[in-house]
Amino acid sequence: MPFRRLPATAAARIGLGLAALGRPAYINLGRESDLPAERTVEAMESRAHAVLDAAYARGVRYFDVARSYGRAEEFLAAWLRDRPGRDDVVVGSKWGYTYTAGWQADAAVHEVKDHSLSTFERQLPETRRLLGDRLDLYQVHSVTPQSPVLTDRALQDALAALAAEGVAVGVSTSGPEQPAAIRAALAVEVAGVPLFSTVQATYNVLEPSAGPALAEAHDAGRTVIVKEALANGRLVHEATDDSPLGRLARDTGTSADALALAAVLRRPWVGLVLSGAATTAQLEGNVAASAVDLGDGDAERLSGLAEPATAYWRHRAALPWS
Repeated sequence: MPFRRLPATAAARIGLGLAALGRPAYINLGRESDLPAERTVEAMESRAHAVLDAAYARGVRYFDVARSYGRAEEFLAAWLRDRPGRDDVVVGSKWGYTYTAGWQADAAVHEVKDHSLSTFERQLPETRRLLGDRLDLYQVHSVTPQSPVLTDRALQDALAALAAEGVAVGVSTSGPEQPAAIRAALAVEVAGVPLFSTVQATYNVLEPSAGPALAEAHDAGRTVIVKEALANGRLVHEATDDSPLGRLARDTGTSADALALAAVLRRPWVGLVLSGAATTAQLEGNVAASAVDLGDGDAERLSGLAEPATAYWRHRAALPWS
């Protein structure tokens, strides 16, 4: 698996996802103040490169993009091309969603999901045209228990062929049925060999339901990548002085985002936690989580924030694209 090339440092357990930087609209809270008012392609690429520079300078070496993240693959490819010598960077991308917004922040539909073999065969060459041999990991984007990738033998064979070329193959999951999707993915084999070597899932103090399944994935030798550790910004913007996270931040002199990320990093089964920073200041705060020593008592205080999975995902589905 490519992640064995990552340095054995605390900061290297933080990755940077470009979901919020590759397109003009996303569902993270606070984007109206985080990003330039004029979100042209040029302005967003400049911001993406600035955050990538800050991440690399702080020891981050894993970068996460996707076909549906607007021009994220293109921005990352240009950054890698313009900064030679960064051979220690590990790149993961995802296929299965098609970006349909045409760089319009107010588009009615921003992305369309399709896990068919034909989509994989179309999107892999698109990714390779941009990232070439820098692609280390290709994940199926937002797998659910109903996803064809869990049962379509022809698609599984195509993914196994990619893995045989040296590109790791993984899944990402979303939705209230994440545990079932993760366990189903762990069971998929091609010619007696497990197909998926990584699992990327939403896990945070509001939505911890995937934790046991992710621990099983780790125990089975998969690399676990956590996304949305800040719950699309909810854990920052809802951290009032009276909230458990806000009180803990005040009591410890630590920022809410660093505490929320530290709560994920302390899980022994976590390989990487993705920052979704849209500014260099956010990136600095996120990376600071690697130095936070969150004790059992503090972690217990945060565990009370957990919501039922169905309620969490219903709330997430209602977040506006902005």
